[in-house]
Amino acid sequence: FISMKEAMFYEKINSAVKCYACWRECKISSGETGFCGVRKNENGKLYSLNYGRVISFGIDPIEKKPFYHFAPGSKTLSLACVGCNFRCKFCCNFEISQEWNDFGIEKTPDEIVKNAEAVQGISYTYTEPTVWIEYALDAAKIARRNGLYNTMVTNGYANIEVVKEIGKYMDAVVIDLKNSGNHEGYLKLSSVPNPEKIFETILEFKNSGIWIEITNLIIPKWGENEKEVRKFCKWVYDNLGSDTPVHFLRFYPAYKLSLPETSLKFLEKCAKIAKDEGLNFVYLGNVPGSEYENTYCSGCGGIVIERLGIFIKNINLKNGKCAKCGRDIPIAGVEWMQK
Repeated sequence: FISMKEAMFYEKINSAVKCYACWRECKISSGETGFCGVRKNENGKLYSLNYGRVISFGIDPIEKKPFYHFAPGSKTLSLACVGCNFRCKFCCNFEISQEWNDFGIEKTPDEIVKNAEAVQGISYTYTEPTVWIEYALDAAKIARRNGLYNTMVTNGYANIEVVKEIGKYMDAVVIDLKNSGNHEGYLKLSSVPNPEKIFETILEFKNSGIWIEITNLIIPKWGENEKEVRKFCKWVYDNLGSDTPVHFLRFYPAYKLSLPETSLKFLEKCAKIAKDEGLNFVYLGNVPGSEYENTYCSGCGGIVIERLGIFIKNINLKNGKCAKCGRDIPIAGVEWMQK
């Protein structure tokens, strides 16, 4: 089984190649790899070095991604290959995204789907799926044929052409945003020069008909800006709609960034701003026991999904409606949800 496979999404420029899997659009000389470290130019052809090599693999509740409005209560097979197109100083998975020692174990796309027989779907996650998009695509096609859902957790830096292709097979996506899109934060903390492109990518996911949830990691100093939080919430409302779930995530010190954890007071202020801007489903992540872990009916205000962390305690839904007042609750993937 050969893990080095010719990549998609590139063009030749004499002996060099231009990769356009992500917005970096790296120009790669022969014998070199792109910024992600896993897409290599060999004699004028671009190859995916991590194709079919799984570095992380396991069963998760779908809520761990976090999806709160897609197939709630279902189990998903989570997998990752090494590599990333960001250099986040706060990465929780840096051992496999930035500083890996090996490429992991070999698994064909067929084997991935076979390993998912006992769950409802597959999640392409932990690192950035854009840099192993060929493998994700091949697995997603087989999963779709076998009645499984496909979900993806991404930093949102995928190029439009990638989204158009993956959108044919993906059921839901979490966009992992940082600091409401703060430009300086992205540049200094993640080495990302133009984060505004992320919002173009999100719109393309919407155009593809994929269920979207957005996480917004609030890092002290960089993300504690009420004006930018409000601008982000307004953008979501105007472009994605009032029923789009938004998760504000608490930062904890990780990897190379030793700032203090995000204040609960500011996170709760973020939730209030989101509500003020018309968003119906607002959550706080990494805050166990918070009232913002639950899903509330936007009609009567009753709890329709009660959670503790990533685990569901109770579901008060009947045929996709609030069991108390009968209001429609926007839940995608109902055919896979916990009965």
